[in-house]
Amino acid sequence: MRTSTLGVFLASALKAWAIKPPSIDGMGLTWYDDFAGCAGCELDLDEWEYRLHLDHNKELQEYTDSNKNAQLSGGDTLQLVPWKDNKGEWTSARVETLDSWTPQPGKKMRWQASLRMGDASARQGIWNAFWLLGDSVRHGTEWPLCGELDAFEQVNGIMEGHGTMHCGDEAGGICDEPNGLGASVPMPDNDFHDWAVEIDRISDDWKTETISWMMDGSSFHKISGSDVNDKHVWATLAHSPFFMIFNVAVGGTWPGDPDNATQDGYANMMEVLYAAVYETK
Repeated sequence: MRTSTLGVFLASALKAWAIKPPSIDGMGLTWYDDFAGCAGCELDLDEWEYRLHLDHNKELQEYTDSNKNAQLSGGDTLQLVPWKDNKGEWTSARVETLDSWTPQPGKKMRWQASLRMGDASARQGIWNAFWLLGDSVRHGTEWPLCGELDAFEQVNGIMEGHGTMHCGDEAGGICDEPNGLGASVPMPDNDFHDWAVEIDRISDDWKTETISWMMDGSSFHKISGSDVNDKHVWATLAHSPFFMIFNVAVGGTWPGDPDNATQDGYANMMEVLYAAVYETK
């Protein structure tokens, strides 16, 4: 592993927060990462990969695998940190799980992470995200046919968390692309909160299966099979494997470009206390 002194930011305080993912009634842990490790160390590359040199959504950042942009804090968290160089060019990080997980018939599956935002006073252009992407995209299926479930997005420091579904056709269609089918919830503060997507396949009728978005265990958005009203599209969303993604983008079609006041560094980072996948017992 590569090590450096970067990222000891609040490490001693964060150690007190370092806990195993919380228990959920009726569910067991299928997988989790508590991001234990030395300050400045990289992620476990048996579990995660860095995505590099992407060109999406008119974003400005260059994604890197530098521990300056994605690092363990030494306080059992993952820090994703956007930086601007003296030429005004931005770097950041996007990390994805190597594994993917498929909701099983008769069960519920939940992807959950605890996230904290930075305390910057100037956040124009900063786009934080925790989301799921259909594994079929790794095998040639185009977006949004692969399916996408955004557990949490925040733009420009606005105190709202957004949860969104993307599916079907690239223009319009069932999921009103490229906008998707979404809802938002007020964020009480920038401290750690649990954000989750849960797929419920307990029903034996696909039309009454549901996908729910949660903050701190409370649902703020729900879509059923009957809302989608297309069995094949629903299967790409509720019956198919998804992998987990965390990233901090800079600029893009949604937040717009950063301005001269936008702060870089830890003040605009996204910090992950744990990432977990649960399934009913």
